[in-house]
Amino acid sequence: MMKYLIITEKPSAAKNFIKALGGQSGEYAGYMYQIVNLHGHMMTFKEPEEMVTEDLRKAYKSWTLKYLPWQLDQMNWQRTYLKQRQPRTGRLKSTKSELAALKQESQRHYDAIVIATDTDPSGEGDLLAWEVIDAIHWQGKVLRANFVDEAPQSIRQSMNHLIDVSDKTQHGPYLKGETRSRWDFASMQLTRIATTSAKKAGFKVVAREGRLKSVIVWKTYEQMRAIKNYVKRPFYEVRFKDLAGHVFKRTVPKDEQVTWRYLDKESAQNEKQNYQTADIVNEKHVKRHQAPDKLLDLAGLAAILAPRGFDSKEVLRTYQKMYEAQIVSYPRTDDQSVTPEQFAELLPKIDQIADLVGVNKQLLTHREPRKTHVKSQGSHGANRPGLHVPISMQSLSKYGASAGAIYEILAKNYLAMLAEDYIYNHVTAELRQYPSFKTAFNVPIAKNYKLVYDAQQALQDDKADENQMNKPLGPQADPYIFEGSNKKPSYPTTKWLMAFLEKHDVGTGATRVSTLSEMSQGTRKMMTEKKGRLTLTETGNVSAIMVDGTWIASPKITKRLFEMMDEVGEFQLTMVKALDSVSQVIQHDMPIMVENAQRLSDELGAPKPTATRTRAKKQTEKITAQFKGQEISFSKTWSDHTFSDDELQQLLNGDEISFSAKTKRGKSYTATGYLAKQTYKGHPFYGFKLKPRKK
Repeated sequence: MMKYLIITEKPSAAKNFIKALGGQSGEYAGYMYQIVNLHGHMMTFKEPEEMVTEDLRKAYKSWTLKYLPWQLDQMNWQRTYLKQRQPRTGRLKSTKSELAALKQESQRHYDAIVIATDTDPSGEGDLLAWEVIDAIHWQGKVLRANFVDEAPQSIRQSMNHLIDVSDKTQHGPYLKGETRSRWDFASMQLTRIATTSAKKAGFKVVAREGRLKSVIVWKTYEQMRAIKNYVKRPFYEVRFKDLAGHVFKRTVPKDEQVTWRYLDKESAQNEKQNYQTADIVNEKHVKRHQAPDKLLDLAGLAAILAPRGFDSKEVLRTYQKMYEAQIVSYPRTDDQSVTPEQFAELLPKIDQIADLVGVNKQLLTHREPRKTHVKSQGSHGANRPGLHVPISMQSLSKYGASAGAIYEILAKNYLAMLAEDYIYNHVTAELRQYPSFKTAFNVPIAKNYKLVYDAQQALQDDKADENQMNKPLGPQADPYIFEGSNKKPSYPTTKWLMAFLEKHDVGTGATRVSTLSEMSQGTRKMMTEKKGRLTLTETGNVSAIMVDGTWIASPKITKRLFEMMDEVGEFQLTMVKALDSVSQVIQHDMPIMVENAQRLSDELGAPKPTATRTRAKKQTEKITAQFKGQEISFSKTWSDHTFSDDELQQLLNGDEISFSAKTKRGKSYTATGYLAKQTYKGHPFYGFKLKPRKK
């Protein structure tokens, strides 16, 4: 009987596999298995200078621009164990011991390793699995289990249809993930260029640049600059209005000037004298249908939640926890529809979900698949409620502050698909005496899906449809002077940004949200995200100016880079060819960045002086005395305890002493120790050595 080692991405996934297959080890579908888990990425690229020959190390370590761009074919792309700092202890922990244990386990006569990491669009799950497979030097067969979610049925189905991917050079998702990983690593050259150039101009920040970061930070800066430079320019024109408030106006061709829009009110008043009360004619009513909005992706969801105070990091973290509990679907999907199988699977749960989120079930009459929302292609399906329906909305709070809002929006957006089309009359009319003055508006007949959820309205800052009116026309309209002005640029918000990125097809919904989250965290963050409003930090402002006019900040170029990753995964483009684009971007952008650095002071003002923290070094009294036949010096103080004369004599005699002390957390304990020779960062010294406390 065949024996498989199933490698999942994280402990929570392992638990779901154990539940689906009936145990951590056992027999399933005619083979024996053992389930183990990783903790996400276990390996990382070595430093650039460690991936080249000795004679090139100086160049690849240096941030000096003359050494750029790198010749990527000179790099061996070797990885090393990932080291992460533990939140509680602050210590660095390496993945070396975990991988050693996994290697030992793999040597227990397994016929194949099964990759059971997330099946995500970027190839990330396949990449992190292959990093480990290579690290433990596995030479046997490799199989892939592709699952759309971690529900037991999906897991079992994936284990019944394993795919042989033993040759990773023919494994598309891995190639895609590896190309993206190498591209992003090599793009650190842009950060070196921007940071070095900014530093020469007096701005000591780390200007992180990258495929999506640079587009986001530049667009935000450009919008803020447009707001700063905005000058209100009033204009005046003649319009007509009837008693019901319907406005009749002339059409302004896009990007064209018209003679009847004036900069002064007096000119408009003079034209108004040429008009009198006019009759409303050619009234037409056209009945129209509007299908429910498309299913939201993660970017749309985050955009709607942002004004409520839930930032991207909170939404990502909470959604992931809910997914692991099978309450919502897979987060990092780029599907915008569901498959017929996924639609049928969730259909029996619809009434239960509707009751939970307070939707009138009588509105959900369209329970057949819509061609606009249900399509054969796709894998994970669009973001939607999971098969596990919560017992109450209150029960979701354990997953995070935004859990209830996430579920309510996803559920209502999905349920709207099951309601009938929005039906309305589109009304048009004109003035008999002045036919160039026209009006158009909508009269709702049946709101239908809009009574369940109106995603488009939610994504447009909750503004009502200005063209929607219920009152009938006319019969006449009177001229008046309309005062308008050039539109003020809107303040950059999460909604605004996500709409821009979607319009230009830059990244997936999940990628947009995760990138924004990363840019908004840490001491070197590039922007802040507060209740949906985006504000650039000094680092963000510098990073933005540095990429003005560059390819890396171009939505068009960035979209092409994402397409190239897809093409590698589909064997339409080689990894080498895709990576050539890194050098092309560097060569194009480097002189532009160097020139942009000269503008920093003009646009941002003089650089702020670096805050130098002058910590008064704690002076400790030293004791010089004879110890074991030689003269030594050591500190009279250890932690917050100063040794008494009696304690000093005991230490010099080689005896142990005890005294009361406190941990870093303020907990009291008895410190016991002795005088001994020790080493700190390779330097020997004498001092008090604490004995390990008994547990």
